[in-house]
Amino acid sequence: MPDAHPPPSPSKDRSFAARVQTGALVIIAFAVVLALLVQAQFILISLAVSVILFSLTSDAIALVARVRFGPVKIPNWLASSLALLLLAIVLLSLAAVIVSQVNTVLLTALSYSEQAPAAVAAIFSWLGKDAEEAVLSSLRAVEISGYLRTLAAQAGTLMQATVLVILFVGFLFAERVWFPVKLLNLFGNPDRARRVEEIVSSIMHRVNRYLLVKTLVSAITGLLVWGVAMAFGLDLAAPLGMLTFILNFIPSLGSIVATLLIVLVTFVQTVDVSTALSVLALVGVIQFVCGNILDPMLMGRALQLSSFGIIISLAFWGAIWGIPGMFLSVPIMVGLMIVCAETEALRPIAVLLSREGLAAPMHPERPAPPPRAEPEPETVASRRVGR
Repeated sequence: MPDAHPPPSPSKDRSFAARVQTGALVIIAFAVVLALLVQAQFILISLAVSVILFSLTSDAIALVARVRFGPVKIPNWLASSLALLLLAIVLLSLAAVIVSQVNTVLLTALSYSEQAPAAVAAIFSWLGKDAEEAVLSSLRAVEISGYLRTLAAQAGTLMQATVLVILFVGFLFAERVWFPVKLLNLFGNPDRARRVEEIVSSIMHRVNRYLLVKTLVSAITGLLVWGVAMAFGLDLAAPLGMLTFILNFIPSLGSIVATLLIVLVTFVQTVDVSTALSVLALVGVIQFVCGNILDPMLMGRALQLSSFGIIISLAFWGAIWGIPGMFLSVPIMVGLMIVCAETEALRPIAVLLSREGLAAPMHPERPAPPPRAEPEPETVASRRVGR
């Protein structure tokens, strides 16, 4: 009786083994990349911030380099040097302000360290005396001083990261003139080099627009929150305004955390539920108007990113790089979506990352010229007769 199930052919076995081997290699490579991202996070975060700052200032440098004062033209090296000097002053000043505000927060937190657990436990008084006592004992068991020392240590590394970012940006300024030549020598094809340059320019343009709009909206939100804190006489009005400005760069989650911190600080200082609820209502309205009306109106369709994709990117880079990864999650996602949209094999990923599922390439391949039409036989015959 013949066998109803013939054994698989050796070619199928080899094909299956090749697929398994390829999958294992992909998993191993992904694990190695994750390990490198975690181990070298300080350098990589500084490099990513440097690339973003270089992207923000490169167009301004090119514009300044085109300015003429009669026959005199500003040389590119002078424009780059002035931009680097201005950027260094701004970054060092901003880092100094942040460190000073962190010190203010630490001192104030130490002064309220005894009052804060009782104030927070009073929120749960409606559950009964036992619940309030349980919350109070749990909060007093938390080592607040340890968290404060960790925060102070992270603030201390901010100046080191700022100096490293300035150095990276300086090297990028020095190399920017040779980027087109390097691309041409790398790909050996002027069309491909120009295409890659257009893709990079598109990523820079969209990331720049996102950062500029986000900076403007976050500044307006921070100033309004500072005004609310000043109106209610809060001790940490300036740090709360700056904290709101910084946290608003974290998509979705940052505004919620900033609002809850402001309400918590209000309740700890005033121990008044009505005052805390009033601050919550005002800050909530400010965050809603700035985040859901002003931000989309200024941003337009510049990003076209999926909200769920933003959350996934936020969680992934937050798990890899912590809070700095949350700030960099959206720019990284913008670059990833554009690169995937330009690569035929990766275009499904771009479709998943886009808001409306429309991830057409920004710079599609130029169609081949149509073939030249051959003359009709009658035309050839008529020419021969005419001769």
